[in-house]
Amino acid sequence: MPKITELTSSDDEYEDAVDVDNENIAMQTKEISDNVTLLDSAVNEDLIRKLHDSNIAYGGGGETKEEDSASTVHAASFEEINQKQTDCVPPDEGNKSHMDQNDVQAEYIDEDIDEKSMREKEEHLTFEELEANKEEATNMKLEANELFKNDKSMEAIEIYTQALKICPTKYTKERAILYGNRAAAKIKIDSKKSAIDDCNKAIELWPEYVRAILRRAKLFELDEKLDEALNDYKRVYELEPGQREACEAIVRLPPLIDERNERLKEEMLGKLKDLGNMILKPFGLSTSNFQVQKDPSSGSYSINFNQNSS
Repeated sequence: MPKITELTSSDDEYEDAVDVDNENIAMQTKEISDNVTLLDSAVNEDLIRKLHDSNIAYGGGGETKEEDSASTVHAASFEEINQKQTDCVPPDEGNKSHMDQNDVQAEYIDEDIDEKSMREKEEHLTFEELEANKEEATNMKLEANELFKNDKSMEAIEIYTQALKICPTKYTKERAILYGNRAAAKIKIDSKKSAIDDCNKAIELWPEYVRAILRRAKLFELDEKLDEALNDYKRVYELEPGQREACEAIVRLPPLIDERNERLKEEMLGKLKDLGNMILKPFGLSTSNFQVQKDPSSGSYSINFNQNSS
């Protein structure tokens, strides 16, 4: 598998290395759990002592000031630990508000741009207004590039999207770069499917956009879509014959594709054999009674029946 190198503009290159590590959360949660266990034990021992000393179980008197104060401290400590436990719950186990926020982010990541509506609005804009929108979109792209370089991918995606909403549709290359950059930011947050969609849009707007094609090729390979990846690498090679990654992939992928196809063929034949045995069993036969032979000259197959096979 390749190591994806992501590009945020036509001149800058950045490494895609995103790793979400919950180890600290797990350690903190365990520490809190241990504290709760110790506190529960302390509270229980203190309560038993109070019951014994004050004869509450037998209708005796109440607590002393010291005991009341200690009980209050225990209660406050317990409340604090409970609060810490709530704060340390991982995102996928959090409360509904946290989940709703994630849903909103996911919806925003996949937000589509209504270019048809944009074109209709642009018909009523002057040349100067269109140029001003283009300049503003360019400035927003530069801002988003800086956010991306500082590992603020979600904020970068938001700015790229806003830029796409105002960049005039006639500037296809500028819009293609915005889609390509947004795809790079989406890869950073592990939204690969949406990143492929953005690459598709970028390539549709600018068919010779090498970096978007290369980025999509790597995404396809990571998703084990080797045929699609090879096609994109070949396209990159056509546009830039000296592109190193494309040259390597064109040599590397065909054997992997052949190996995968052979494995899939064997799996399919195995399933067909099982099905055949199930159908033939009532007749006292099995697929072993049938021999498949390949004609080397034509490549076609013939099936011969062997009654004595077991």
